[in-house]
This record gives sequence, structure tokens and C-alpha cells, in this order.
Amino acid sequence: MVEISILKKDDTKNGWKFTVNLDSDSYYVELSKDYWQKLTGSKISPEELIKKSFQFLLQKEPKEAILKEFNLKIISSYFPEYKEFINREVNKQS
Repeated sequence: MVEISILKKDDTKNGWKFTVNLDSDSYYVELSKDYWQKLTGSKISPEELIKKSFQFLLQKEPKEAILKEFNLKIISSYFPEYKEFINREVNKQS
């Protein structure tokens, strides 16, 4: 199992930038406040959304196939079932 750790969160005008480590590999992910709100209804933290998103990606592809830098919005372009997965995960928390 790959360990997912969120090392850094920088606030931006419209959201956040995260540095995420999967074992020894680093990834840089942007998340807008609007998209976070749309996906989660503020029921989970931005950090938790990032972690669940990486859990989802790792179910779909090896860590080496994950883009090193991306905006969280693009996941659903590659995997249409992503939003449904996040919705189920958010509802587990509620």
C-alpha cells in the first residue's frame, strides 16, 4: 500500500495548492474553493478530499502514471466515475 501524505498547503486567492507525497514521489495539486464546495458541500476538509482523490487514482493506475502536477478538476475528465466515488466517500463521513 502506498502511503499518502500531504506535506504542504498554500492558500491562494481562489483555493489551495498542495504538495502530496506518495512514498518518495512528490505531486503538486491545485484545488479551487468552488470545486471543493461543489464536490463535498464542505463536509470534509480540502486535505481529506485530496487524500481521497489520490486513493481513487491509485485504484485506477500506478503512482507512476499519475500526473506530477495537476488541478483536481481534471480527474473527472479521465475518470467520469470520480465524482460518484467522492460523493460516496463524503456521505460515509456524514
